[in-house]
Amino acid sequence: MHRRQFVSRAARAVAAFGILRHVAACRSVRAGSETSPFEDLRDRYFLRVLELYPTTATYLGGDGYAASLAGINGRLRDYRAPAIVAEVRFYHDVDRELAAIERARLTDADRIDHDVLRAQIAFLVRQLAERRYQERSVDTYVAEPFRGVDWQIQQMTPEGQRLGTESEWRMVVERVGAVPAFVDAAEANLLVGVERGNVPDRRMVRRDGIDGSAANAKYFRATLIEIARRSIGNRAFGATLLRQLGRAGDAAATAYERFGRFLAATYDLHERADRYAVGSAEYDWRLRHCLRVDRNAASLFEYGAEQVALYEARMFAVAAEVAADLGLSLPFGGDAEQRASTAAVIDRLSADSPANDEELLRWYRDTGVRAVAYGRDQHLFDVPADYRLDVVPTPPVLRSTIDAAYYPAPPLKHTGVGRFYLTPTGNDAAALRQNNRASVADTAVHEGFPGHDWHYKYMARHAAEISNIRWLTPGAVEDSSSMWEDSMATEGWGLYSEELMAEPLPDRPHGFYSAAEHLYELQGQLLRAVRVRVDVGLHTGRMSYDEAVNYFTAHVYLMPDACARASSDPAARVACESAQRAVYRYSKWPTQAITYNLGKGEIVALREAVRARQGDRFSAQSFHEHLMRMGTIPAGYFRSTFLG
Repeated sequence: MHRRQFVSRAARAVAAFGILRHVAACRSVRAGSETSPFEDLRDRYFLRVLELYPTTATYLGGDGYAASLAGINGRLRDYRAPAIVAEVRFYHDVDRELAAIERARLTDADRIDHDVLRAQIAFLVRQLAERRYQERSVDTYVAEPFRGVDWQIQQMTPEGQRLGTESEWRMVVERVGAVPAFVDAAEANLLVGVERGNVPDRRMVRRDGIDGSAANAKYFRATLIEIARRSIGNRAFGATLLRQLGRAGDAAATAYERFGRFLAATYDLHERADRYAVGSAEYDWRLRHCLRVDRNAASLFEYGAEQVALYEARMFAVAAEVAADLGLSLPFGGDAEQRASTAAVIDRLSADSPANDEELLRWYRDTGVRAVAYGRDQHLFDVPADYRLDVVPTPPVLRSTIDAAYYPAPPLKHTGVGRFYLTPTGNDAAALRQNNRASVADTAVHEGFPGHDWHYKYMARHAAEISNIRWLTPGAVEDSSSMWEDSMATEGWGLYSEELMAEPLPDRPHGFYSAAEHLYELQGQLLRAVRVRVDVGLHTGRMSYDEAVNYFTAHVYLMPDACARASSDPAARVACESAQRAVYRYSKWPTQAITYNLGKGEIVALREAVRARQGDRFSAQSFHEHLMRMGTIPAGYFRSTFLG
């Protein structure tokens, strides 16, 4: 949907906002254009969800979508119990209207949106009314305010050498000022959860809750003020606004300091029980209703083991080639020799590591330039001449759970830039060795080009063909309250991009990569296969937390029992810590970890089906462009339409 169409549709939605009409009328005409009852309902739902979830609205650029959302960046979500009850009632009303619409009479595009809308509503009702997840969503309460402010600043209007208009910075002051009440509601909900026995896992309480609250306090009291001071400069409104922001930031910091103490006093951080698993029934429900995957947890658990074996075999074969290139005489006979020799090859490659974090960032930027040139040369994409890829250090509050990540520019407005975040190592020598020269290309491809950065920028340019609800991330943006519907498309695309760039050419057996870089690309594929096995295992009781960590170090880093050797072996320590961060993330985000491998598999299957139909007429560029214009929803919603 074009941004101008977004605005006109939004105006109609505002006119009908809160009035869930019956859909007996065949068509309705407003503002000189004809819309169907389904389109009206979809647009009213979309607008209301943005109002209910201000941080999601900021992420998408909601203030560029509708005049009624002009002040949304000054708000935080209302988590008070009456607001939750009203929200659930709204979803039930929308669902009743939706059920009255004849799906078969809709256009192909609207049928897809009809299915997406029903799935989103089902998830939100299940989370809020059935699972009552707001009573245990500690990480959401810590992440939302920071991310809302961070995305606000990311999207601000450039003003010469400065950033942000006076009105934009006043919105920041308002949002930061809303933090204490937001934290009050969080504490009230969590206390109800304690009474019901609906409590978070101790790891979430410690890592996202207590540690995250400390990071938030530092951010709101000091870091944000310094960012504002640099961005505002000596402009006339600066002195007054900085004083206001300082007071609001200090109150927000105090609220999070109190929240950290509240969490420590409310929960038993030493309990032995694991409380992260959602269980087989919930896992299977999410596969069907959120991700549109035609598998159950049991079959996925076995599939994960098969994928691990497949990519290990490919990785061992390339490792043997790299060993020969390096002049290493290593045996690759049996399984034990293959693992040991591949580990030795990786250890050798690790010697070519950056001297510090600054050099590491430069390597990523240089690799991005090389990847763009390859994409152009191979006619995989039509890349504009002005396309550029930036890599920046990860903000401190996000460093506990990510090593590298991409945050896109808002699709609903023109300001803002996408950010490829790379977490600094603190110049830790062992960590820098894991980010050696050969390892950089795979991550640069996934997060940058042709992965997330290119994917989102292409979709933004073709917003006219992507309906509003296909941009939504129901529940929250990237935390444990999320539906992860969008992850099948976005992370699936990122992993597909890694494999696409490795496809062999007559004069390039490893595609874009060198043999050493391809080894790390295969390790990346192996990592996502391990995630399938571990995520299903963790959440359905097939694997304990410690078993998951050991499985991860054994298969991803080829270092069995790394945690047992961490105190005496620096490499084992880094592997163990990385595995623990990864498994912790999987434990709190059920089904997210599987979306990389499954999403990639769906893209490959679609591509090969199209290739089989088109034969010599097949164009990789055309396929990629068609796929990206479907938006950030799983292929299960549009497969038949896409192929038909």
